Amino acid sequence: MGDRSVTRNSGPDLARVGAGLPVAAYRDEITTALQGRRAVIVAPPGTGKTTFVPPLVASRCSGRVIVTQPRRVAARAAARRLATLTGTRPGAFASHTVRGESTTTRDTKVEFVTTGVLLRRLLNDPDLTGVDAVILDEVHERHLDADLVVAMVCEVAQLRDDLSIVAMSATVDSSGWATLLGGDEPAPVIEVASAVHELEVEWAPAAGAAVESRGVSREFLSHLGAVTIDALNRHAEGSALVFVPGAREVDHVVADLRSRLAGMEVVGLSGAMSAREQDHALSDPGSVRRVIVSTAVAESSLTVPGVRLVVDSGLSREPRLDRGRGMTGLVTVRESRASAVQRAGRAARLGPGVAVRCLRAQDWAGMCADPAPEVDHADLLAPLLSLAVWGSPRGEGMALPTPLPQDRVAAAEEELRGLGAVDAEGRITARGRHLATFPLDPRLARALTDGAASVGLRRCAEITAMLGLDDGQVDLVGQWRQLRSGKHPEATMWRREADRLARLINDIPSTGTTDDAAVATVVSLARPGWIARSRGVGSTSYLLACGTGVDLPRNCPSGLLGQPWLAVARTSRVTDGALIRAAAPLAESAALESGAAMLTSDTTATWDGGKVRGRRVSRLGAIELSSTPVRPDPAQARHAALEAVRARGLDVAGLTKNGESVRRRLAFAHRVLGDPWPDVSDEALLARVEEWLDLDALAAGRGGDATSGLRGLLGWQESARLDEVVPETITVPSGSRIRVDYPEPGSDASPVLAVKLQECFGWTDGPTVCDGRVRVVLHLLSPARRPLAVTDDLASFWTSGYPAVRVENRGRYSKHPWPEDPMTATPTKHTNRALRRD
Repeated sequence: MGDRSVTRNSGPDLARVGAGLPVAAYRDEITTALQGRRAVIVAPPGTGKTTFVPPLVASRCSGRVIVTQPRRVAARAAARRLATLTGTRPGAFASHTVRGESTTTRDTKVEFVTTGVLLRRLLNDPDLTGVDAVILDEVHERHLDADLVVAMVCEVAQLRDDLSIVAMSATVDSSGWATLLGGDEPAPVIEVASAVHELEVEWAPAAGAAVESRGVSREFLSHLGAVTIDALNRHAEGSALVFVPGAREVDHVVADLRSRLAGMEVVGLSGAMSAREQDHALSDPGSVRRVIVSTAVAESSLTVPGVRLVVDSGLSREPRLDRGRGMTGLVTVRESRASAVQRAGRAARLGPGVAVRCLRAQDWAGMCADPAPEVDHADLLAPLLSLAVWGSPRGEGMALPTPLPQDRVAAAEEELRGLGAVDAEGRITARGRHLATFPLDPRLARALTDGAASVGLRRCAEITAMLGLDDGQVDLVGQWRQLRSGKHPEATMWRREADRLARLINDIPSTGTTDDAAVATVVSLARPGWIARSRGVGSTSYLLACGTGVDLPRNCPSGLLGQPWLAVARTSRVTDGALIRAAAPLAESAALESGAAMLTSDTTATWDGGKVRGRRVSRLGAIELSSTPVRPDPAQARHAALEAVRARGLDVAGLTKNGESVRRRLAFAHRVLGDPWPDVSDEALLARVEEWLDLDALAAGRGGDATSGLRGLLGWQESARLDEVVPETITVPSGSRIRVDYPEPGSDASPVLAVKLQECFGWTDGPTVCDGRVRVVLHLLSPARRPLAVTDDLASFWTSGYPAVRVENRGRYSKHPWPEDPMTATPTKHTNRALRRD
């Protein structure tokens, strides 16, 4: 490892640290791999990789070794265990640094950190000064922070040939990670075998659905408790580890089991618990049996002593982005097979164990093989800000394990621009660099920096710290009062976080804003896109400024009911929409101030009632504030009319009778003669609508004659011959000019001439169109204009059809001529009497 790495340290006794750990047998292989400064270590849970590999790497370094962990509880536990095994106090050899808490000193050789902490450190010190090695633990979990750290550390190593990188995991695509770390020369892979103990797997599905539209069902949680008690009774050795999806389920199952397991200790374990509670859950109970109810924090990277029985709910709580609604929320989903294997393996680390899965055996094949990378469904706002600070907007050109999904990058970048954090090209701005200095989501950083001036530093820090909690309370004002009174179960942790945030910015005196208004102001600054307005007086349905519809939940606190405006902090997806999970009443003036960047006022032009109408509309994002009728801009009106025709079809054009007649004649000419007679089908006319339709007249509601426009589609030669090729009227023998009825465009029918029979006496050839190519079908009518016969062969009709028509109608229409020989009779439109007068 360069000049520094060859120095051997008088560090801990590695033989003592690795005693009983399977990974210690691979010491020489790992040491050899580290000569190339890259290594991938695949080791199942319980083999001791997190305990043994960091001090082994440190023994070859003069600088510090940083070890990343996916969760705070894992970082704390790993540092404490290594300190115990090395007989040193926390911080002397091994330490941990997590958000708001650190035991690190200048003497620390191995520092366990969360990936988020290392990410922030990289942004502040891209050279990683004083660090000789980075160990990326549990990389299979594919948290987005970890993906960014991998890519950034690889870039640092390109500039520092003395920096070593080790990726470790229980289950991982070793070849893929070897290539990612080593590039053209893949890093060596060390696969550690574990001591194999027999694992018995049982299946205990619930009768009903585990997850309902509003979360995990109470019936399923009761089933989980019953399965645990039954398994404890049947398997009398070791403690039980029960996996549930989230902290709320931990509390529910712990309370249930405590009421049903008198005399047995039942404890919870989740990231939301205090460090003291977590330490107690991870302490060695000796020979005493107990039940630990845990979230996924115990799935990997943690040692939970004494466990020989695992009860797995089969559920996992993961962030999911609803692309249609533009919101990310925690969703309870079926775990992956890899997660199930990890959980079950906890039962067989010390000896033979039992894993009970609360699902059907036949469900196994349908489960995903591996957890989805967080990048597939995560909120990209904070990652994009970090990449912009790093100097690689959107992560372009970086060795990310999975590239950022470009279809979501644009939306997140637009929100960052709204915060003033990046410019049009995605590059960091001075404001963005300032927001990135806060160990917070960029939205909360904005709320903290801008809100302090409005509501005072201390109150702003307290409210911002509260927004980092998720205790299920909908009324944020009520939650804040509960926290301040100390009655909230997380009050101590909250106050510590508020103190930390208050130290991040300069002191600003409190203002006269009420507590209720202060909560709403900070929330609306953090989430201006989630400023919500009621859809009507007394309605529980709201429209967010980002355009998403949300509803208040059933049994909503009275303080939120009937409020015209809300500042929404959390939402969740349900089957038929989205629910507000945390909010505060908001004054309209505060909504307009917090959402000032989204205020717009423009004139719209829309097709309505046969014409284009204009309105000047003021909006806060998607929320319409006011609308006033105005005369539309001519260009806007023309565009609106055009879009109306394209969207609704030619009916909008409102062709007059003359316009429709010209269109039919052109269509028939095109059908018979083809080019250059134009195609006037619906599709063709819609494609060329701007050429033939007077959009200005249409927009003004003056109709759409379009006769001249349709004629304008003709070349000059065809225009001159239109009335010759497809005449509008035909003169019959009586001298009358009769309109020809051409078929609709697209029809294969013939043109029709409806004419009284008496007006055709002596006519033998009948009319034709299209240069004599098509005979016009004659509909011969009675004097009362009722149909008598249909023919396109008059000569034949006079000899074979007319005699019968004459017999049938001469008595009925006795005042009109019915000659025996129609071929020699005078064509007329008059009666016999009129003919005699003539």
